[in-house]
Amino acid sequence: MTKLGPGALFGLVRELRSGAGDPRPIAVAGAKELAPLLANELRAGGDASAVREGGPVDGASILVWIGPADEEALRAAMRARVPIVGVTEGESLPYVLDTDLVTVQPGEGLPVEEVARKIARKLGEQGTLLGARLPALRGAVVDELIRVFSRRNAFIGGAVWIPGVDMPLLTLNQIRLVMRIALAHGHTFDRSRVPELVGVVGAGFGFRALARQLLDLVPVAGWAVKGGIAYTGTRAVGEAAHRYFESVRPGS
Repeated sequence: MTKLGPGALFGLVRELRSGAGDPRPIAVAGAKELAPLLANELRAGGDASAVREGGPVDGASILVWIGPADEEALRAAMRARVPIVGVTEGESLPYVLDTDLVTVQPGEGLPVEEVARKIARKLGEQGTLLGARLPALRGAVVDELIRVFSRRNAFIGGAVWIPGVDMPLLTLNQIRLVMRIALAHGHTFDRSRVPELVGVVGAGFGFRALARQLLDLVPVAGWAVKGGIAYTGTRAVGEAAHRYFESVRPGS
């Protein structure tokens, strides 16, 4: 059984300090008239070095391609295992899944928010550091973190039937989520900030206790009840953390 205590919390701090996400920049390429505009929109108000235009895809966390296809360039990204998000007027791109395409109609503005959502979905937890460096991505990155961890906890809540085993697992995942949201907002974590996580620990056990009570009332569909509460509770924790760290300046 996984135990939850100070040692586990300090371990999470070490875990995130050693691997908080992909530090490599976004590469934007494609139509010469549009790629610089999209790159500027993505880096607006953030770290300019987190977005680069053109050049080889080596060293990029993800490629955002805008405009007509260049099969050679897209093949190079695929071979380098660099994920691709495409922006087109509705046509498909080779080596890019249709679910990774953003459609823009002629005369419309650049769909920066939709591009940010596709980037966040492709990178998952690895997008945490880009959220910290690029305000244009931060909301999408946090939304994706909440989605990923909520679904993960829903699976654990519904699948683990041994009493008490799920509680520390679910709560540790909630703490991981809160820490990653903090990092996406530009905050850092060390041992001095562990007390900020106490509220999350308490909330986590509260949701588990409610799940156990409902399981007694609805034994046949208990797995669905527990999974649903784990999902909803984790979303609530993530959204509260988002509001909190959005209101607190990094370093404070």
